[in-house]
Amino acid sequence: MTLVRRARKIDRVLADTYPDARCELDFENAFELLVVTVLSAQTTDRRVNAVRPTLFAAYPDPKSMAAAPREDLERIVGPLGFFRAKTESLLKLSAALVERYDGQVPGRLEDLVTLPGVGRKTANVVLGNAFGIPGITVDTHFGRLIRRFGWTQETDPVKAEHAVGALFPKKDWTMLSHHVIWHGRRVCHAKKPACGACTVAKWCPSYGEGPTDPEAAAKLVKTQGPA
Repeated sequence: MTLVRRARKIDRVLADTYPDARCELDFENAFELLVVTVLSAQTTDRRVNAVRPTLFAAYPDPKSMAAAPREDLERIVGPLGFFRAKTESLLKLSAALVERYDGQVPGRLEDLVTLPGVGRKTANVVLGNAFGIPGITVDTHFGRLIRRFGWTQETDPVKAEHAVGALFPKKDWTMLSHHVIWHGRRVCHAKKPACGACTVAKWCPSYGEGPTDPEAAAKLVKTQGPA
């Protein structure tokens, strides 16, 4: 089976395995998604989702967040860790949106990556999930799985993004990211993948890195993303 056919087969099976796959960060608009994605660095989506209602009740748009007292923002995002750096990012990001884009989140990759604290990964999350513009999100889970699947051995996120993008139709990129990330969070763990409970084991060249016994593997499966 060629690399392209095998990669697309894996994605189809993962789509059947995770029919509810989506962005696990809660959001109501592009600004919220941009902010919560920035906040999700070095913490879990569930923790970010827990502080989100308080954050946006107080500061629902770039103008209000840019003017927020630093100590108030630090108190709200405190549970997420690195709260001083994250507060600084939110203040600078919001101010840049107000000054450069009239308080609107731009819908182009080249504009998004110029914003403070926003790299390609964050930009692709926003484009794919808030604007419906296909993008590949190369987070730690995605990077780990595409190398295990043998889709690419690139470790540089940008090179990995381009290499994987060449294997799939552009229209599939956003959902492909969700499928792979969900699988990485639930089954294909970094230290001990649940190989014996993996629905794509048949097409995975790394099968056997983790327990292949179905019963042992089943104990490693998580029913949702990390806490």
